[in-house]
Amino acid sequence: MAVDRNGVDSVIVSSAEGEVRATQSFVHVLHECWKRPELTALEVLWRWIYGIPTLLLLWRIGNRILQSVSLDVTGLQTMTVTQPIKAAATLAEAMSVLLPPVISVAVWLAPLLLGIWVVWSSLGRTVVLLRMDKGLHARPLTLMGLQAMRVTALAAISGLWLLCLQWAAQQTVTGPMGRGAEPNLVGYFALAILATILVFVLWATISWGFSIAPLLAMLRNVGVVASLRGAYQLGPLKSKLVEINLVMGIVKVALVVLALVFSSTPLPFESVTTAAFLATWWSIDGVLYLVASDFFHVARLLGYLRLWQAYEKK
Repeated sequence: MAVDRNGVDSVIVSSAEGEVRATQSFVHVLHECWKRPELTALEVLWRWIYGIPTLLLLWRIGNRILQSVSLDVTGLQTMTVTQPIKAAATLAEAMSVLLPPVISVAVWLAPLLLGIWVVWSSLGRTVVLLRMDKGLHARPLTLMGLQAMRVTALAAISGLWLLCLQWAAQQTVTGPMGRGAEPNLVGYFALAILATILVFVLWATISWGFSIAPLLAMLRNVGVVASLRGAYQLGPLKSKLVEINLVMGIVKVALVVLALVFSSTPLPFESVTTAAFLATWWSIDGVLYLVASDFFHVARLLGYLRLWQAYEKK
């Protein structure tokens, strides 16, 4: 059996030629990724070096904001889902108090954190990909440009989603209440779900190139424009990459479900468990989810790389 330079079976090449589905070859990629734990360790390392200090900073700033405002904590603690109108009014009152100081901080903190993320994630991604294959070309500045474009596009799509939710609320909740009618909560959630699905599909359509372009830049040693243009001109390879991406999306959903299941397992024994135990359990569950998520993210990149190499050999 033919073996490529990284020890992956020739099934990768045959999948590129259409003889085997991309998901079948991806099983071999998962095996290779499992045998190279340093890839996941590097992914976890660079993400957590950024994430932990950022969370601690946000926690500290959040506590400072809470201490600086007069907030009705009792009202928030007594909210119930059986009284949605009263809960919505309580939340609206709390947001009217919290939003001004939060926005004043976010105006300068959000661009700062995003800028640091663009630089740091590009460097981290470069290190991981070079560890995958030393034949790749280091293009950190190109990756920074692509990451900045991706962050900008994500911010725009998030803004569009919020506008859709505001429109849905106006049509079904705030509008009828302003006219003295009953709000249509079922209609609101139906419109919110529909808007979320449509925006998600839109983002999946336009963000595809941003996921492939960094790898293409390091494979072909090209800049931002050339890599982004090439990412949207994949030819027959696109369907296989989409197939892997779809499988990884399903895996991510499965990981979320497993994390929720494991986090809820101590609840039937809440009469004999302590708050400290639950906090420890949930922390371990969260860490395991994040590590597993990073593993499959690395596996997706490795799968992309193997398919690209298979097509380059043709």
